[in-house]
Amino acid sequence: MLLLASLALALAAVAVVLSALALRRTRSASSAGDVDALPEDVQGLRQEVAALQAETADALRHLSVVRYDAFGDVGGHLSWSVAVLDDAGNGVVLTSIHGRSEARTYAKSVTGWTCEQQLSPEEEEAIEHARPA
Repeated sequence: MLLLASLALALAAVAVVLSALALRRTRSASSAGDVDALPEDVQGLRQEVAALQAETADALRHLSVVRYDAFGDVGGHLSWSVAVLDDAGNGVVLTSIHGRSEARTYAKSVTGWTCEQQLSPEEEEAIEHARPA
């Protein structure tokens, strides 16, 4: 048992020495000029992120769904309005109104968070919920 404990202690000491050597090499390598390359890499990454943000500005990525009962005699929130918009508020509002015997679907284009056609309160709510805070 004593032999096993001594062996474990010796292995731990070797591990500490090797860790100290590795740390010293890392510090000397970073002081030798590797840090100077970091700002160029960071600048390149910033440029790539800015380019990706510009590319996705007109992507339809703001979405909101409002479910409701359009008629008093039909329950279950089967009617819905969904707004799908880009960062500038351009996109579409889709509405499906479900009744007992039929369902109707409407699409209205949205430009700058507004619509030329009259919007229902649920469609307006969907657009407002899709707007980023």
